[in-house]
Order: sequence, then C-alpha cells, then structure tokens
Amino acid sequence: MSEANSFLDSSETRSEVDRETDLIQRFKKQVQHAQVNSDYFKERLKNIDPESIVDRDSICQIPVTRKTDLKAIQGKAPPFGGLTTAPLSSLARLFSSPGPIYEPQAVNEDFWRVKRALYSVGVRCGSLVYNTFSYHFTPAGFMMDEGARALGCAVFPAGVGQTELQVQTIAEIRPDVYTGTPSFLKILLEKGNELGLDLSSLKRGIVGGEALLPSARKLFQNSGIEICQTYATADVGLIAYETLPDQGLIIDEGVLVEIVRPGSDDLVEDGEVGEVVVTVFSDIYPLIRFGTGDLSMFIPGVSACGRTNRRLKGWMGRADQTTKVKGMFVHPEQINAVVKRHPEIQYARLNVAHDTQHNDVMTLECEGATDKLELNASIVITLKELTKLRGAVNFVPTNSLPRDGKVIDDRRKYD
Repeated sequence: MSEANSFLDSSETRSEVDRETDLIQRFKKQVQHAQVNSDYFKERLKNIDPESIVDRDSICQIPVTRKTDLKAIQGKAPPFGGLTTAPLSSLARLFSSPGPIYEPQAVNEDFWRVKRALYSVGVRCGSLVYNTFSYHFTPAGFMMDEGARALGCAVFPAGVGQTELQVQTIAEIRPDVYTGTPSFLKILLEKGNELGLDLSSLKRGIVGGEALLPSARKLFQNSGIEICQTYATADVGLIAYETLPDQGLIIDEGVLVEIVRPGSDDLVEDGEVGEVVVTVFSDIYPLIRFGTGDLSMFIPGVSACGRTNRRLKGWMGRADQTTKVKGMFVHPEQINAVVKRHPEIQYARLNVAHDTQHNDVMTLECEGATDKLELNASIVITLKELTKLRGAVNFVPTNSLPRDGKVIDDRRKYD
C-alpha cells in the first residue's frame, strides 16, 4: 500500500459493528453532555431520554437543527445562541461566515479534525504546506493550518489573491503540499506557466469549497500533483474526505453522518439522495443532528483503499436555496438585503453559473429602474459587501423574471 493511503490510526479499518457501537455510545454521551451544559440543547432535548438511544432509528426522535436556522438561533443569544458549552474566554478564536453565522474554535489541537484527510493523501511531518484558504473572517484557513501543524508540518499562510506574487513565492520556497480551492490551484498553475516559473515542488494536496471538475483533476495529474477532495463546513469541520479519485468521500471517524429527507427528521432509504445531517463529538460545540443543507447519498460497499467507514458520493446540490460559491455560502436573506438597500429594485434573483472556464460566476438580475451606470456600480458594491463575493448586475424588463419563489437559482452543471 502506498504511503498516501496508509492509515492514521486503527479506527479507520475497524469493523462496521465496532464502529457503529462506538458511534451510538458517543452519541448518547453527547446528548447527556449537551442537556446539562448547552442552553440551546437543554430546551431542544428536554424530552429526550439518552438511554432510549440504541440505534440510528432511535436517533430520529431528536429534531434536526438546520444551518438555515442558525442565524435566528444565534440572534436570540449572541454570538452562538446557547449552542456552546463554555464561556468566550475559554475559546481560541471566533469566526463569522456569511449570514452572518458565528463559529467557535476551541483550544484543542486540530479542532476540526483535518489532519486525517491530509494524512490520507500522503502529507507527513516535515512537509511544507502552502495554504490558500482564507484566514479572514471564516475558519477555512485555520482548519487546514491546524490540521497540518498537528501532523508536524510547517505552513505558509498564503490566503487568496495576488496571483503573481503567489506563484513567485511557490517557486522560491518550494512547498510540496497545496491546500485551497481547485479553481485557485488551476489559476496558479496557469499563471506559473505564463511567467515561466517552476511550481513542480507541489506534489500533493487537498481541495475543498467547490466541486473538483474532471478537467481540473486531469490538469493537476498532468502537472504531477495528486489532489483529493474534502467535504467540510465551518460549523462541524471535516465531514468526509477522498482517498482515491472518483470513488466517493470516506466519512471522518469523528462524526456521525445521516442522510435525511430534506425538511424532515427522517432517514432516507440507502441509495437515496437526501440532506447530510452531522453530529460532531465536540465538548465545546456539541452540534447534534446538524442539518448542513447539502444533498448527498451513501455509496454501497467499502473503499479499495482499505478504510471501512461509509462513503458519501459528494456534494449533489443544496436542500434549500442557500448555495456555495467559491467556498462561501450565499443565503437568500443576503439577496433580499441587497434589494432593501436599493429601492429602485422592484424584484431580483441571483443566478449562479459556470463561465467557459468552469469558474463560479454570480449575476444579480434586477427588475426596476432603467440600467444606470452609477446605480449598477452601487448595487455591485452592496452585493460584495453582504456576500463577500464579486458579482455582476443585470437589469431586465419588469415582470420578466419568473415568480416561482426562487431568490437564488443555481444553474451550475457538474456532469
């Protein structure tokens, strides 16, 4: 077996019975912990007897807490809505994702459990990790940073932007590991080629925040870089990770994952698409049956890499209109806020699509006043301020947009 697919610990290869027994016991203890120490879950779980939890079917008596509800929950008791179990003074950091939604970081090593995904792709002590996830506001940069440091790696905190400076830095410091979005790695490789710079030190990495398209994977392979996908969120950290191309994503050992019918608390049948619901076993942030809003499905069988946990097919869309663009969530509430700031807009819809290079692009289509350069520019600024993403604005005739309840229309295709 190659170094890239050797195992971090024995939990990755345990039997299905042993894993399931352990997960149910950990789930039961997490419920007990949250009932005592979390103000939110004291109320949420007040009618739940932890001893009644004996299998996955019995877990369904607990209602799902959905990501789409977090803004309202947190608004009642800022910043975390009573979901955490410790005072702010005991935390390492606080983060804010679009919404806004606030996330804590405890002082635990590798709080988001990312080192398992890094290890699976061959990252080892002594590697130099070039981390292009953002360290600003959202936790993505620190997720990778903490995971790499837990493995004994040095990290260059590159963040995003400044493409020419980035490729010059890679050529000079010679990192062997890349972490970031696949689209930004593609941009870096193309810029390095344009400038005649040697980026061949990059040998492996993990990507996330957006789909890894087949064309991009082929480009990375042709460049001598072994890339695998991760599935993580700011709320729960690592959920699943890829070890072999196009063979699904293996669920992390530190979470219990369910697939439920969107908008319900009930499990779907095996092989059906549904919403990914995650329970994370954190003492500080005990999210129990947390609905991510992402759609996926379980893949039958086990991975050829030897890990025995269940696999997810990957991201298959959103269970609600909230969508992910360049690794950032965009909420309908944010688009409505744009409209409220500009009374000239009578009606609007955000379209998300791929351009000819398969990059994510946002266009806010607006009915209302005639297209004026000054107004257009002002709306573009507001859109970026509220979503943290660049987007275009296009005025269309009155009553030309469908009245079908959609605020965000995700038109991207992944086949």
